Amino acid sequence: MAPGILLPEVPTAKQPPVDAIKVLARQRGWSDELRFYLNGNKISLKNPDPESTVLEYIRAIGLTGTKLGCAEGGCGACTVVVAEYDKVTRKVYHASVNACIAPLVYLDGKHLITVEAIGSSRNPHPAQERIAKLHGSQCGFCTPGFVMSLYSTLRNNPEPTEEELEESFDGNLCRCTGYRPIIDAARTFAKKPADAAGCAMGDKCCKMGGSGGCSGPRELELPTHRHFPKVELKPYDPTTELLFPPALKRYEPRTLCFGNERKTWIRPTNLDELLEIKDVAGSAAKITAGSSEIQVEIKYKHVQYNLSVYAGDVGELKGVRFDEAKVIIGANTTLSEVESQLEHAAPSKYGEHAGQPFEAIVKQLKYFAGRQIRNVGTPAGALATASPISDLNPMLMATGSTLFYRRAGGSEEALPVTHFFTGYRQTALPDDAVLTRIEVPAAREHEYVRNFKQSKRKDDDIAIVTAGMRVKLSEDGVVEETALAYGGMAATTVMAPKTQAYLEGKLWADKATLEGALDTLQSEFDLPFGVPGGMAIYRRSLALGFFYRFWQDVRAKIAGELTSDAVAEIRRERMTSKRDLDPAIVNAKVVGQPMPHAAAMKQVTGEAKYCDDLPTLQNQLFGTMVWSSKAHAKLLSVDPSTALSMPGVVSWVNAADIRPGANLWGDVIKDEPYLAEEEVFCHGQPIGMVVATTYAESRLAAQAVGVKYEDLPAILTCDEAIAAESYHPYQKYIRCGLEMDEAFAQCDEIIEGESRMGGQEHFYLETQAVVVNPRGDEEYEIFTSTQNPMFTQLATAELLGIPSSRINVRVNRMGGGFGGKESRSVQLAAISALAASKVNRPVRCMLDRDADMISSGQRNPYMSKWRVGIKGGKLFAFDADVFNNAGWSLDLSGPTMDRCLSHIANCYSIPNVHVRGRCCKTNIHSNTAFRGFGAPQGSFLMEHMLEQVCDKLGVSSHDFRTLHLAEEGHKTHYGQKLIDWHVRRMWEEVQEESDFAARRKQVDAFNEKSEWKKRGLAIVPVLHGISFGALHYNQAGALVHVYKDGNILLAHGGTEMGQGLHTKMIQVCAEELDVPFDKVFVSETSTATVANASPTAASAGSDLNGGAIKDACRQIMERLQPFKDAQPDGTFDDWVKNAYYARVNLSANGFYKIPDIGYVWGSDNHTEDARPMYHYFTQGVGCAEVEVDCLTGDWQLFRADLKMDIGRSINPAIDYGQVEGAFVQGMGLFTMEESLWTSHNGQLFTKGPGAYKIPSARDIPRDFRVSFLKKADWKNLNTIQSSKGIGEPGLALGLAPFFALRDAVKQARLQHGDTSPLIFHSPATTERIRTSLSDPIAKRAHVSPRAGERDFFVHLP
Repeated sequence: MAPGILLPEVPTAKQPPVDAIKVLARQRGWSDELRFYLNGNKISLKNPDPESTVLEYIRAIGLTGTKLGCAEGGCGACTVVVAEYDKVTRKVYHASVNACIAPLVYLDGKHLITVEAIGSSRNPHPAQERIAKLHGSQCGFCTPGFVMSLYSTLRNNPEPTEEELEESFDGNLCRCTGYRPIIDAARTFAKKPADAAGCAMGDKCCKMGGSGGCSGPRELELPTHRHFPKVELKPYDPTTELLFPPALKRYEPRTLCFGNERKTWIRPTNLDELLEIKDVAGSAAKITAGSSEIQVEIKYKHVQYNLSVYAGDVGELKGVRFDEAKVIIGANTTLSEVESQLEHAAPSKYGEHAGQPFEAIVKQLKYFAGRQIRNVGTPAGALATASPISDLNPMLMATGSTLFYRRAGGSEEALPVTHFFTGYRQTALPDDAVLTRIEVPAAREHEYVRNFKQSKRKDDDIAIVTAGMRVKLSEDGVVEETALAYGGMAATTVMAPKTQAYLEGKLWADKATLEGALDTLQSEFDLPFGVPGGMAIYRRSLALGFFYRFWQDVRAKIAGELTSDAVAEIRRERMTSKRDLDPAIVNAKVVGQPMPHAAAMKQVTGEAKYCDDLPTLQNQLFGTMVWSSKAHAKLLSVDPSTALSMPGVVSWVNAADIRPGANLWGDVIKDEPYLAEEEVFCHGQPIGMVVATTYAESRLAAQAVGVKYEDLPAILTCDEAIAAESYHPYQKYIRCGLEMDEAFAQCDEIIEGESRMGGQEHFYLETQAVVVNPRGDEEYEIFTSTQNPMFTQLATAELLGIPSSRINVRVNRMGGGFGGKESRSVQLAAISALAASKVNRPVRCMLDRDADMISSGQRNPYMSKWRVGIKGGKLFAFDADVFNNAGWSLDLSGPTMDRCLSHIANCYSIPNVHVRGRCCKTNIHSNTAFRGFGAPQGSFLMEHMLEQVCDKLGVSSHDFRTLHLAEEGHKTHYGQKLIDWHVRRMWEEVQEESDFAARRKQVDAFNEKSEWKKRGLAIVPVLHGISFGALHYNQAGALVHVYKDGNILLAHGGTEMGQGLHTKMIQVCAEELDVPFDKVFVSETSTATVANASPTAASAGSDLNGGAIKDACRQIMERLQPFKDAQPDGTFDDWVKNAYYARVNLSANGFYKIPDIGYVWGSDNHTEDARPMYHYFTQGVGCAEVEVDCLTGDWQLFRADLKMDIGRSINPAIDYGQVEGAFVQGMGLFTMEESLWTSHNGQLFTKGPGAYKIPSARDIPRDFRVSFLKKADWKNLNTIQSSKGIGEPGLALGLAPFFALRDAVKQARLQHGDTSPLIFHSPATTERIRTSLSDPIAKRAHVSPRAGERDFFVHLP
């Protein structure tokens, strides 16, 4: 959940009278058999597992294409389609559904369709084929979910609009692609605009994306134009789709009752049965339809509902009816159906004015969770859950809606929604009653109804504050009646009675009315600084801002004026995009071609296997970790006895099972215990593992392990660590030029300041996972999701006390990594191997999303305390102390600091620099590698400092950047000469291509006339040094086997995590051997085939492994040369066959190491013979334009122009995807993603997609343009085809939107006369944007902490 009102956990549900229910079931003859169809096949389940979800069931029977990403319905990886026949309309509706939270009972009488059913890699569905061929799948873990969301849309409407296709993905998250290619693929199904009919230009009509016609040339083309070979796509024919089983159209539902000793499910078929159940069980019977909230409570809050009642098939509770002055909504009508009826049918019935309440509800529902949730969620669920931050409930209160409920044997009773909520998640609904319907009145004459919501992310996010507002005026504009309902301002949805009373009798349009209402509202919502849920200032500003917006809107309506710019909210338009037309492709057959990801077709069809998709091994057990719940404490006792007595539990593994001296691990230094012994140092430190025969049994048992603590003082932030002098044993510096005292003595002005940025959760869609298989003779096979097979092998061998040669680590593919599986994956693999060693049986473990997030670390938060000297209007001296929050162990925080220090000058030339780095030791999880590895942090610290300096000097930051750009031949602050340096050229090209100067004038003109909307524009250069900082990692091996028939098996040390490494390496191998692409196959990465492989990281995978493959292929081609000479007209297959018969070795082991590097820290690296730190630099420039809603902090990214120097690409299609995906991830880092810890206990709060928000498909630039540098001279670039590493560099381009936001915020502050220094740290969340402003409403909302009062949340660094 997003930060809202946080009170104690939901209490454990009361024990139901299960015996009485079972008696009733026998008396009524209720069935325990679940009947449904699965992928066209009839399924009958006798007394199925009542605790199983749909996802658990389908994966258990081998349909592993559907993935588990979060288990809370927040990421869409588990999306399936459930088709249901409506006997009234005689239509079949195909609902996209989150299988991870859908109970099995939901399936009865329906047709469940999974990704496997709609197509295969040999015969894919058009939706699958187009996502694959148009490069919409990278790691592929989220892809089946996107496919099924698109499939659902197509089944319900074969000719959807582009807007409908984009909207279909509002419940799906992707961490790799940046969404653009997925949206492009979906758009190929869009119907052609009707406006083009009859146009003489035909398909070239401008309204159809053509380049000619009556409206002149069209700048953007859709889908994105590419200078790639034409892609042949299957036509979409709806008549060939999977048929709805005819038997289900005749299906008559039966009352169901099934269960076990822990839980019972009942599915009534009519209202009388439901009421009878409630009469018997009362509040102990938990009624559900969508289960979205309940499954989260069961999974993550460990609430046990012993009796659950599925009411989704009770027909009397469904449907929408239109009466003369009201709409009647069945309490269990799905939110999608409510949305559809109110959007399409209501307007014609009520008209614009009377239909205001219904229009407002539709608007609210558009952003109510994702489509998958709306397809099963109901108004009754939203009401009964009684969430204080509900989207729907404030609207129902404000409109004066009425609820109706029934009890067994009674008639309907009415209850105003205003009287429904009695406390935190408590209602006035009697225990034995059932909500039946809701009546929402239409608007009366002179009545106005509006709704408002603000969340961290626009789509699929619950509110921070939400509101419903209604006012009834007299003919002369005097207030007769008001209703102001708010969510997120108290422990329940509440009205503002004092403000309502003040407004009555006042002239609405009088500004004194506005001021008085704001005064009253300000006192009415007097939140303390440390309010549960935090954000006191922001929440107050939203409450006031929403009313201000409402007042302005209504005033304009009654006056017949144009609305103020305060009224319009940010609305995301459909995306457009553009790629440059001419990537730099050399004359090559395979290398340089834009080939789709080699595994894309298997990924879109669900055939691609990830770690937890592997078949169950014989005698396999399942492990669940027990984690510390304390930030810092002594372990007084750990008691597994209860857990060991539970069904299915085989063993408990803890530190006592580790041989003496082997309980420490670490990549740089060994300072972290695998399993805690006497003390825990962070929330999420592993204490032990429960091993059982099923996942469910191990999870239940892990909850039963008793752990007693004695709290110790905890350090969470860098500031606390600095004060306590709590550091890891790491300290490095870089210095160039004069001594700082001497340099500053020459300066005209000295400016000091601080820069801060938070961290970032990796949020790979596939959590950490491992399968360990003991093979006898102390030999172990480890299937794991890791970027670092060698470290996994060595660490596990050391833990078990066996030679590393006895361990074979195998990696097929990862569902994303981003650095989070470089070192942190080792911990789970080693502990699981310890468990497997103890029980001598295979052990499987895949972390739940919350467990992964509390334990696996994040990108390091950073801060710097800096001092700069200005001489002659330029930066002359830069001195900084840089700190990162490393967490409780060092892990890779030292190396990330190295890269931060080396990138802290970004692309600028500063003559005198002295920067020092320290890693703060704190009591949070151990932070680690993340895409960019400290470089984005270094670039941010420089750019943030630069903006503050420009503010102080009163100069343009754009001009200041231009003035300081480094040139070819300059040296970095660590002494490396800049060669093949193209930043200034790209800087100028991006300005020209983006029309920067003209748009700057347009932005300034817009800001001059707009009070509540501000635009910002920024352009930022970035660089990224390519190669590992650790010299020994800059090597790679490869093994190439050529078989007798001419087919090739390629093995290399790199791992595939979606970045397309295997695809590129196949291209390199095929090019070197002069064979077609499909002749080469990569099976997996294994320590048994390529030894001592460096981690797949540092954007060096293509350089290193490509070099090794090239070496191996060279050896083979040299051996084949005599046979080529003897048979010049022969084929590769002929030469191979002849070589085989001549007993020539057709296998080769290749090796490569990066030459000429070897920076020595702490030495004088400015001499001519000093070795460089990096092999080369990947460079880029990004330009971004944003618009900010100053009343809420909401914003949108209008346009992004990105240009990268990537050399001559091995595969431009993959590289485009890497740039786009990295940019969106970087945009998330700097503008949206924020990790929060609760101040009272030091626990990580943001541990799932409900609270931690990554960008969604609607957050990407509305106009997304990407290009690569062309016609450059890369004469010094000694890589494959003169290509460059690209996986990480594009992430720092996310700085452009951040500084565009800062530009907009600065303009808004200046409008209100605020010229004080703008302290604007990262991330630029909606909260930070709004609370950085200086308008009168922001000042009203300000809250000062009382003595000793702390914010509810801790914000890092």
